[in-house]
Amino acid sequence: MTKKIIAFDADDTLWHNEPYFDEAQERFCELFQNYASKQEILQLILTHQVKNLPLYGFGIKAFTLSMIDSALELTNEKISGDGIQKIIDIGRDLLQKPVELLPNVEEVLEKLKGKYKLVVATKGDLKDQHRKLHDSGIGPYFHHIEVMSDKKDIDYQKMLQRLEINPADFTMIGNSLKSDVLPVLNIGGHGIHIPYHTTWEYEKIDFEITHENFKALENINQVVDLF
Repeated sequence: MTKKIIAFDADDTLWHNEPYFDEAQERFCELFQNYASKQEILQLILTHQVKNLPLYGFGIKAFTLSMIDSALELTNEKISGDGIQKIIDIGRDLLQKPVELLPNVEEVLEKLKGKYKLVVATKGDLKDQHRKLHDSGIGPYFHHIEVMSDKKDIDYQKMLQRLEINPADFTMIGNSLKSDVLPVLNIGGHGIHIPYHTTWEYEKIDFEITHENFKALENINQVVDLF
């Protein structure tokens, strides 16, 4: 209880992720360009993703199922088996993307290790997130890996109970204000936002955060100065 814990989001905080999804959606839009505009197709995918979250959760497999739902709607359920296979191939390619660390991530972890317990707290598919952490080579820096079904107040509270840490001694670092910062502030923890150049529409908020436990940084290097 005396050691403070610093948790890092994974996707677009430790390594690149959202550009791969953007690329996948571009491929999907090309497949169905004769059915709707790109903007309409992207909105349709997002609509199915949000609708499916209670059933499928987050991650590439859930995204692939939502693309299939979108294709069925676009084609009035007349899509061929070959068309479904092309969508599955898009999802399979996503699952095999290389893991590319963001600049200076490992240097920051090296400076923090031993001084704090470091944690990965991320959403997504369990197997895929563990695969990415393994491929990244930074797994040994972390005391605990938490792949969460969602990132709401209750999800963080449950994690902190497992870690036996008070919220006041917990800091969460991530690129999403909605998932990485707001819930942690709500339960009495500290939230640090490090923006990524692109953000999934679902993770965007339309207001500014003003809170004594909130910090907005420009890059991960500045984390070391805070601690």
